[in-house]
Amino acid sequence: MSDHIPTRNPGEIAKLKRAGEVSARILLEVAGFVKPGVTTAQIDAFAAEVFDREKCGNAFLGYAGYPGHLCVSVNEVVVHGIGDSRVVRDGDIVSLDVGAVVDGWYGDNALTVPVGNVREDVRRLLAVTEEALYRGVEQAKQGNNLADVCGAIEDYVKPFGFGIVRDYVGHGVGRKLHEEPSVPNYRPHHRLPHLKRGMILAIEPMITLGTYRVKVLPDEWTAVTADGSWAAHFEHTVAVGAHGGEILTERPRTALPEQLGISL
Repeated sequence: MSDHIPTRNPGEIAKLKRAGEVSARILLEVAGFVKPGVTTAQIDAFAAEVFDREKCGNAFLGYAGYPGHLCVSVNEVVVHGIGDSRVVRDGDIVSLDVGAVVDGWYGDNALTVPVGNVREDVRRLLAVTEEALYRGVEQAKQGNNLADVCGAIEDYVKPFGFGIVRDYVGHGVGRKLHEEPSVPNYRPHHRLPHLKRGMILAIEPMITLGTYRVKVLPDEWTAVTADGSWAAHFEHTVAVGAHGGEILTERPRTALPEQLGISL
């Protein structure tokens, strides 16, 4: 099964890292723009300006007809939120997902921004989701099974009682935005491949305060929780290494418990 998953040599990983660095810069700059009173359309327009300044390709715009420059998902929106007239308000959370293309190589990453005075349970959701991402990254090492990555995320999140979205999962990334393999955020029952050094994974926990079930709105993109509960989303592009995953979209952490004023 792992024979169908691309492995990248050090030169190719260096190119992916350049794409990842650009993607991370764009994500962080857009995150800094998010504040009460802006609309999600304004966030999308600002992202377009940042992409222009970076002089890179946009992995999402036009992908399968997707109309946005990034995914901007507020509160109950899990993923694939499209910028519109929705106003960001104090206490909201906004998930941003950015993909950049540099010299034909893709970088993909996401984070969730707390806006103003966010409830404690929501801050806990953010901290758990970000930590779950790093638990998965730790297991992205040669000789492990992909199930070790998936299981590390589930094992960390489950005791908190949060929902782990199953309909949307991580994926391989490289010369295309979506490559093999699929990377669930839970330990699936079917057989998963063993990991080889140089495989590239986009690991992206999507965790909710309530149900793991989602529904897609009539625009055929926006995925929301079935019960209206809020969701968080964090993602890195990662190269499988000898001793753990090498993060290619490196950026400072933003949802450590001490940053959010909580304890876990």
